Amino acid sequence: MSQRETFQDRPVYALSEITKSIESVFKKNYNRAYYIKAEILKLNYYPHSGHCYPELVEKEHGKIKAQLRGVIWSTQFRNINERFVAITGEPLKEDISILCLATIEFSAQHGLNLQIQDIEPTYTLGEMVRNKREVIEKLKKEQIFLQNKQKKLPLVPKKIAIISVETSKGYSDFMITLKQNNWHYQFQTTLFPSILQGEKALISMPYQLSQIAKRQQEFDCVVIVRGGGGDVGMSCYDDYELAAAVATFPLPVLTGIGHSTNETVTDMVAFANKITPTEVAYFLIQQFQNFSVQIENYRDKLAKQVKELLQEQDIYFSKIHQQLMLLIGKYNHQKEKEIQNLSQRFQSAAVQFLLKQQNALHQSQTKIELLHPENILKRGYSITMKDGRPVRNAKEITQGEIIRTKLLYGEIESKVC
Repeated sequence: MSQRETFQDRPVYALSEITKSIESVFKKNYNRAYYIKAEILKLNYYPHSGHCYPELVEKEHGKIKAQLRGVIWSTQFRNINERFVAITGEPLKEDISILCLATIEFSAQHGLNLQIQDIEPTYTLGEMVRNKREVIEKLKKEQIFLQNKQKKLPLVPKKIAIISVETSKGYSDFMITLKQNNWHYQFQTTLFPSILQGEKALISMPYQLSQIAKRQQEFDCVVIVRGGGGDVGMSCYDDYELAAAVATFPLPVLTGIGHSTNETVTDMVAFANKITPTEVAYFLIQQFQNFSVQIENYRDKLAKQVKELLQEQDIYFSKIHQQLMLLIGKYNHQKEKEIQNLSQRFQSAAVQFLLKQQNALHQSQTKIELLHPENILKRGYSITMKDGRPVRNAKEITQGEIIRTKLLYGEIESKVC
């Protein structure tokens, strides 16, 4: 037996010796399978081999408290995953809690790991239900659970932002139903492409919601639709961040994500949720139809009211006409008397006026006749004339001028000395 190497008087061991020693300790003390609860941080599934090497963690207040690698061989992984999908509706994936049956093994080559023999899907299902309940309670505590339901959908929701995948059958069904409606209602749609299931959807959908929010003035509502099929990948719609984004979105959000077995939190907080994209399309078409029916009802009601009003007015004006004709008859009779009275009064006044004017004229004529020169001469007066004009002042006559004195009978010509 060779002598062991030393360093500073202490023995030196080969790594394999240490690992073999640890391996023997584990075989001695951990010789059975244990139920272990943990969270899958990373799945690390390799399709080419079918093996899976999940990284398992335990968290406390969001921080990793413990971490260990697991191993699921291909045959076991296939069986475990099929059973997991059948019960939970989801495949094994990252960021879920699991309860696994595993042996604790230490390999000299690969180190410490958990050899996972089985995973109990009912535990994960319970955790999913618990998580869903916690998300709902959190949204209600923050008073945003009903916020989107309180939005007002326009009477005619014409401009629609759609979150979906262009190649999705659900999107195709939605568009066909919308465009081929029997009443030829016209919709304006804009597609915002997004991943609709799994973990990547938790990045893609909130991003597209944020893009729509920047252009919210262009739209009346938002529609989230996906194709049918199983519920695999639906747990993303129970995520708090996505549900909160929908709940607080400034426009009404309608969901048609193609499932009927369970209502997700996102469905619960949306303005309206339908099982299929086609039903969402029918819902929007129905809004147009409801508005059309209202318009027709209002039209009929208005026509009826106008007809009744016209009839009432016709009766009213007929009565007014009758009363007016009576008043006109009475008025005409009264006015006829008044006119006769006025005529008589006018004639009398005219006669009095003419007599008055005739007297005044006679008096004026008398005065004029009295002032006539002949009448003045008759009273013994004479009129001295110079150059055919009456002389009013002696100073107007000079010595040697010829003047004429007009008498009632004849004239006297004189020369001034």
